[in-house]
Parts: sequence; structure tokens; C-alpha cells
Amino acid sequence: MSSQETSSQTQTAQGSAQGSLFEKYNVEKHETQGNEDQIPTTKEIEENLPTLPEKSFKDYVGISVFCLLVAFGGFVFGFDTGTISGFVNMSDYKERFGEADASGTYVLSNVRTGVIVGIFNIGCAVGCIFLSKIADTNGRRIGIMFAMLIYVIGIIVQISSSTKWYQIVIGRAISGLAVGCLSVLSPLFIGESSPKQLRGTLVCCFQLNITLGIFLGYCTTYGTKTYNDSRQWRIPLGLCFAWAILMVAGMVCMPESPRYLIEKNKIEEAKKSIARSNKVPIENPGVYTEVQLIQAGIDREKLAGSASWSQLITGKPKILNRVMVGLLLQCLQQLTGDNYFFYYGTTIFQAVGLNDSFQTSIILGVVNFASTFVGIWAIERFGRRSCLLVGSAAMSVCFIIYSVLGSVNLYTDGYDGPTDKPTGNALIFITCLFIFFFASTWAGGVYSIISEIYPLRIRSKAMGIASAGNWLWGFLISFFTPFITNDIHFYYGFVFTGCLIFSFFFVYFFVYETKGLSLEEVDELYASGIQPWKSSGWVPPSHDSMAHTTGFASEAKPSGEHV
Repeated sequence: MSSQETSSQTQTAQGSAQGSLFEKYNVEKHETQGNEDQIPTTKEIEENLPTLPEKSFKDYVGISVFCLLVAFGGFVFGFDTGTISGFVNMSDYKERFGEADASGTYVLSNVRTGVIVGIFNIGCAVGCIFLSKIADTNGRRIGIMFAMLIYVIGIIVQISSSTKWYQIVIGRAISGLAVGCLSVLSPLFIGESSPKQLRGTLVCCFQLNITLGIFLGYCTTYGTKTYNDSRQWRIPLGLCFAWAILMVAGMVCMPESPRYLIEKNKIEEAKKSIARSNKVPIENPGVYTEVQLIQAGIDREKLAGSASWSQLITGKPKILNRVMVGLLLQCLQQLTGDNYFFYYGTTIFQAVGLNDSFQTSIILGVVNFASTFVGIWAIERFGRRSCLLVGSAAMSVCFIIYSVLGSVNLYTDGYDGPTDKPTGNALIFITCLFIFFFASTWAGGVYSIISEIYPLRIRSKAMGIASAGNWLWGFLISFFTPFITNDIHFYYGFVFTGCLIFSFFFVYFFVYETKGLSLEEVDELYASGIQPWKSSGWVPPSHDSMAHTTGFASEAKPSGEHV
């Protein structure tokens, strides 16, 4: 496309946005002494555009409940994490799907354990890239309901298995497809539907549901391990049907994402969604302003490029940079070492001499769940960058102490001998402290950032790639951890320490602060040229500038590309 054509499109977009604002509004006349009929100037009109009223938290209870139902997708993932660590240590599970060793005892080999636990993550990696595209064609609500249908099929395959371990693997892979899709759509849907004042908090509720799922998963396996038959693991799996029903029921009531509706030119439905989310009448002028701002943002994105996969590399402003930041953040979330504890919590604490490691896992689940509330508060109080930086520093210290104690003081007479009880207790305390810092910083902070930093046109693709990185590293950690810990034991912790130190510098130099910004303003932040460590002080453009100008898109349109 020629520069003249691009310029023409830019002017058309500016004119249509500005014209529609002035035609739709009956702007109130300014009160002036001595001349009540004074006509307001264009600048005065622009400075007094209607906006949605500021409301207290209690006024957002309705949309918060809806977003919590969307965030329940995190519970589905967490419940799997909490139960699978118990399944691989249950007697009936090992008898059915394990092998008899030389003494006649049934065990799950490291390979079989790694495949059963890790294949779920492979399914998630595939699902978050490919299945999440359903949300772009059929809507966020339909995408989530479709994912739950796939999830139910996976549970049926698992629960119907009697002795074939590979049937369990197939079922977990199918369930993983659904959970991977949810890991993209839930934060995406919340980020697009929630008021910007509460967006970080509500996106963090996805992580809160993960921690709740892990905790209840631990509690469920602790309660069913007393059985001597397949009820040990079939009851926890059977509960998954209830989670699927609850999730689908929630989506029936949830209003569709207004940004998706506007992109599909369903303006009236979008206005209803915005009005419902902000608890105002649909006739409120601020609703129309919000529609105009979103529409202007979509128009700018169209001028900046198409929605093709190539835009992840060539798109503006700084799309490749943003894709890489999201991908590395999701990878580093796994490389903090959190799932080292959650997947193999029962096994780890058997090594420190605890008689009932299931009880210890429940303690970890409680700490994880409670600490997430701290994260929900901190993410909006201190911002995304600060939370991640503090988390990286604190978790590094915890893992250094954990690794030194485990590798130097825990075993008194070699790795096959008894363990030092005080050291074991210290390891449990350090583990709880680590989980506190993880749950209150990196757990929810990463989901908040990736739900905010991508333009609408490539949001599901970019979030899918970022989430795939998380799931891929989840698979690698879950599969190789049994082999690594058998060889180097607690020295494994120094690997995670190195990753955490790297994460601190990565966040400082590459991650922008997006607290309090609308999704459209984030594009302008990246186009501003400000350095990430100075981004906390960046002030977004005014509402009229966002509604009337093409901003970054005026220079970003690639030559030769058609809209």
C-alpha cells in the first residue's frame, strides 16, 4: 500500500472517530457569567468527553463474580496438580499402572511417572496455541465451554482405565488440551472484560483459583488414600465432572468480552456488556465513550498491521519484544521451581523423614492459597514490576538456603541413611517461605502482565505462545525431576537459584509497568520509547487524544500490506 493511501486511511479513521463523537453527544453548554448561550469550543468539547463514573469496589461486585467464574479455569488446572502428586504414591494406582520390582512391590518407574505427570503439560502446550483460536472466531464464552467439553472427554478416558497405564497417559493428554486452552482464555477474557481499576486483581484471581485447586486436590487425595481400591483415585477424578458443570454454567451467565464484540461489529451487544460490567445504564454517555475508545484502538491496530502470525515478528509497536517478554516470563515462572514442590511434594517430604508426607502437602497448599491473597493486594498496590523484582530476590535467597541445607546437612550417613530431623523441619519452613513469596508475586503477576501487554488483533496468538512456553517447561521439569534428583538430590535447587537471579535482571531491564492502564493505552506505552525501568512514571495520553488520533499506527503501517 502506498504512503498516500495509508495517509488517507489515517485521516479517515481520525475523522470518523472524531465525527462520531460530536454527532452522538449532546454536549452540555458551559455555564458562563453573562452569556448562557456561549457555544463551547472544540477543545472544550474534547476536554469534557463523558467518562464512566468512578465507583467503589462494592459497585463492581457483579462483574467481579463473573470474572471469578471465568477464573475458575485456574481451579481445574490446580486440582490436577494437587491430585496427580498423590496418585503416583497411592497403592492401588501403582498396582494397576506400575510394575513389580525384584521384591514383588509395585512401583511406578521414573520414566512412567514422568510420562504420566508430564504428558498433561504437553497437551496444555498444544491446546493453548491451537484450541484457543476458537475464541477469535466464536467468542471467549464459547471457547471456554468448548474447552470444558474436551476436558470431560479426557476425564472419562482416565477414569475408565483399569490396568493400561498408556490409557491414563492418553486421557491426561486430552485433558491437557483443554486446560491449556483455559490458561489462555481465562486471563484473556478477564483482562478484556474487567474495569481497568480492578484488572490486575481479577486476573490474579485466576492464580488464586489455581492455588485453591491445588489445596483441595491435596485434601481430596489425603481423604481417599485410606481406601484400598480404585476409589483412592477415581473419586478425585470423578469430582472433575462437577468442576466442568460449574464452569459451563458460569459461562452461560457471563457477558461476552466487549472488545471481541466491537471487533465483530456487534456494537449494541458491546454497549450492553460495558454497561453491565460497570454497573451503569446503557444510555450513560460514558458507555459510548468507552466504545469509541475501544473502536479507536482497534482501528489503530488495523492500520498497524493484520492479525497474521507474521505480525508476532514484524508488528508494531514492539510486538516481537512483547511476545518475547511474555514467553520468557511464562518460562521463568516455571523455572522459579514452584512445580518442583507441587508435583513432587509428597515424594520430597518423604525424603526428609516425614511419616505422612500427604499432610505436609496440605500445609503447602494452605500456605500457597493464603499467600495468593497477599499477591492480589500487592499487584495493584505496588505494581507488576515491583512484585516480580521482590519475588525473584526473595525466592533466590530461599532456594540457596534450601539447597545448602538439603545437600550438606540433611543426610548424616549418605543418601541411603537416616536424615537429620531439625534440618528436615528447617527445609519444610524454607519451602513454605518460598511458596509464600512465589504465590504473592510471580504466580499472579505473570498472568496479569501477559493479559495486558498484547494488542487485540494478536492477543490470543501471543498469549498462546507464551503459555506454551510455560507448559513446555512444566513438562520438562515434571519429566526430568525424578532422574535429576536421583543423581544430584538437593543440589538441583542451585539450578533454580540461577534461573531466579537471571529473572531479576530480566524483569528490571525488559518488563514495563502496566498498572492502571487501559489495554489501548498499553500500546501507546510501548510506542513512547520510554525505558522499562522508567515506565512506572509514564502518563498516558488524554481520552480525546486516544479517541481522535491514530497514535503509533500512523507510522507503524508496514509498506505493501493491505488492511
